[in-house]
This record gives sequence, structure tokens and C-alpha cells, in this order.
Amino acid sequence: MAGLGTAATAGVVGAVAAAPFVVGAAGFTSAGIAAGSWAAGMMSSAAVANGGGVAAGSLVAVLQSAGAAGLSGTASAAVAGVGATVGWLASFIG
Repeated sequence: MAGLGTAATAGVVGAVAAAPFVVGAAGFTSAGIAAGSWAAGMMSSAAVANGGGVAAGSLVAVLQSAGAAGLSGTASAAVAGVGATVGWLASFIG
């Protein structure tokens, strides 16, 4: 059972450390959404669905904010929670 805490901790650290890289790799960068990226496709779909604009607070808007300014404390906590859960669940597999 001691491995469960270790796995959850590893999940937290890994998720929080990887999140900025994953957001950037998807195309949400500090310079804006990268042309031809997955983020550009998401933004295009969101704009079409919303009549030409991206809604404030939408997933695209939140991810672009994270790409431009980094993760907020709340977002980091959410990512850490997901990472802990994934790490905990993974401990049952190995």
C-alpha cells in the first residue's frame, strides 16, 4: 500500500510539470495560437460553432490563456488532482 502514495505523488509532479509543455505542443503558445496546429483547428471549430467568435471561458479560451501566461494556481491544482488520480489508478496496474 505504500506504493499508492508514491504513485499518486509521481502523478502530481508529472502532470504539473508536463502541462505547460503539452499545452504549448498543442499550439497554445505565448505568441498566440500556432498556425496549422491542433489548437488552430480547435479555434476554428469553436468560432464556427459560435457564429464567428470564441466564447470567453470556453476550453479554447482557457487553454490559450494557459499557453500565453502559464497555468494559474487553480489550474495547477486541477492538473495536480488529475495527475494524482491517474498515478493512483496506475498503481493498481503495475
